[in-house]
Amino acid sequence: MTMLQVHGAQIPCKGILFDKDGTLLEFLQLWGPWAETLLNQLQTRMNEVGASFTIELEHVLGTIHNEQGHIVGYDPQGPLAIATVDECTGLLAGQLYAAGMPWNEAITTIRQFSSVAMREVRQRKLAGPMSGLLAFLQKCRAADIPLAVVTSDSTAAAETHLDWMGIRSFFTSIVGCDRVTQGKPDGEAALLACRELNIDPAEAVVIGDSNGDMQMGRHAGVSYTLGYCPQLDQGSHLVDAHAIIRHYNEISVII
Repeated sequence: MTMLQVHGAQIPCKGILFDKDGTLLEFLQLWGPWAETLLNQLQTRMNEVGASFTIELEHVLGTIHNEQGHIVGYDPQGPLAIATVDECTGLLAGQLYAAGMPWNEAITTIRQFSSVAMREVRQRKLAGPMSGLLAFLQKCRAADIPLAVVTSDSTAAAETHLDWMGIRSFFTSIVGCDRVTQGKPDGEAALLACRELNIDPAEAVVIGDSNGDMQMGRHAGVSYTLGYCPQLDQGSHLVDAHAIIRHYNEISVII
């Protein structure tokens, strides 16, 4: 059986389920401009109606801003990192509702703002693979390890982002939030991906950058949950990971 070697441990592996944002691609490069455009539009609308945010701007989506107001980081346990686009839309609409706008108008307004932000994302196509990822995917292909993507993003968006990076062909299954009833940390998406890879969950490994990914894997009964966290001073949030890696070169494929 094919094995993955991580930090000296050998893990039987018949398939790997990857998270997308922050695991396959540089999270802030893609989603930072989206969140910034969205929050700027919301700030302008709040100013127009003479209202203030109910909480600090940074806490609305879990973003970190520099002195110029640009997003330079994010909370790995926050909404931007983990929530679906629809869930983020609800959080932002809540600010307009609190400012006195009827809910249906608030949600419609935020969806319009999101469309503008998404249009900019599509124009820029800023989706870059994580360091060492391509080499690792090629090793998996050479070892005939089937691969899946399990994401809180929509399936169509995931397909698009993988195409931008030129890695779509590596994945047999892509499970977005629109293909399941219960999103992460529920195990439903992982179980669907395992079915599509024709493997038993107990033979699968999950790789992700949020603890929701780790919990999803454990709920689905996968053999191993591997946290991915390039920042040396972070990773404490990955409490349900069996192990944490900083770079894909820390994983060896043993046939």
